Amino acid sequence: MIKVWVVDDDEEMAHAVQLMLKLLDCESRCFFSPHTAAQALLSGETPDLLILDVMMGAAGGLDLLGFVRRRAELKELPVVMLSAETSDIIINTALSSGADAYVTKPVVLEELEAAINNALAAHGLG
Repeated sequence: MIKVWVVDDDEEMAHAVQLMLKLLDCESRCFFSPHTAAQALLSGETPDLLILDVMMGAAGGLDLLGFVRRRAELKELPVVMLSAETSDIIINTALSSGADAYVTKPVVLEELEAAINNALAAHGLG
């Protein structure tokens, strides 16, 4: 079973994604700030995949993505970005910063599944 962490400051959205992950037979855990997710990662806990909201207050998903990609022990962790942002600039920034896939809100189950599969495949998993 794939272990996925959802990082989104919108608790309702995080739980909705968590329900979709359950339908996809994934184990999931929610974090409502990038700081708490980073602390969990630094403590040695690691998921099989991260789903990060782009916009989250002062520090967002792009900041957490940068943190993950700069750390040797985490740089191969598959990451899917999730956002209501549909701007090509934001999407290209996320992908060029190391995101493996980008899904727009509202989230469609099939798109989420495809993004997860693509992100895992990009790292030789799944």
